[in-house]
Amino acid sequence: MTEPSDAPAGAASGATRSAAAYPATPRQAVVLAGGQGSRLRPYTDDRPKPMVEIPGTGVPIIGHQLAWLASEGVTDAVVSCGHLAEVLQEWLDQADLPLRVTTVVEKEPLGRGGGLKFAAARLPHPGEAWYATNGDIWTRFSLREMAEFHTERGATATLALARPRIPWGVVETNEFGQILDFIEAPPSPYLINAGVYVFSGEFASLLPDFGDHERTTFPHLARERRLAGFPLPQGAYWRAIDTAKDLTEAAKELAAQSGS
Repeated sequence: MTEPSDAPAGAASGATRSAAAYPATPRQAVVLAGGQGSRLRPYTDDRPKPMVEIPGTGVPIIGHQLAWLASEGVTDAVVSCGHLAEVLQEWLDQADLPLRVTTVVEKEPLGRGGGLKFAAARLPHPGEAWYATNGDIWTRFSLREMAEFHTERGATATLALARPRIPWGVVETNEFGQILDFIEAPPSPYLINAGVYVFSGEFASLLPDFGDHERTTFPHLARERRLAGFPLPQGAYWRAIDTAKDLTEAAKELAAQSGS
């Protein structure tokens, strides 16, 4: 396990931040892996949600995430544990990981924003930009491109945005109410928070000690035009693993990719 080290001073604030304040490719990340995953039971009865394996891979979700982060230039990750933390910590201790990992466990519930701030305090380079990802996300896209997008806009925080497929078939009609077509699981017309982020070095200081940053910090930054949204490139793979059906669908998609 790594320990925090001395770091340069925090990045400059305001819309006039220079690109030099943000390393083009952050080398550190936080993985939020403390959720109970109640909708994934019975898989999560004896393990935390990020320790659930994608069928056919033999690797838990967090293993895929850490490999992806390492491939994008991340050398250090802080994993925030909660539900059945010891199971996750034991796996991390025994696994052959492609980067250095530190784990933290909240002694009391801090909320999403407080938990993120608590984990960020253990990053080895607190003055530098960093990535964060939810522990139930399985995705592949260029984090380097997202970091460049973040830098170009002088943002304090950048959210990856996904356009998930609607889980139901939809009906297309004309102005007379006549049905024209049936479309199975079309893409949503709305973008959603994809659970992957780029943050500037100053972002952690803006987080609440307790509570939800999506109700406090993010709206504040949005009003100041310091919050950016990076649409995932067309064709990029993204899935949130929330239910047993998501596991099944992810396995099918993986098999299709392997066979193509």
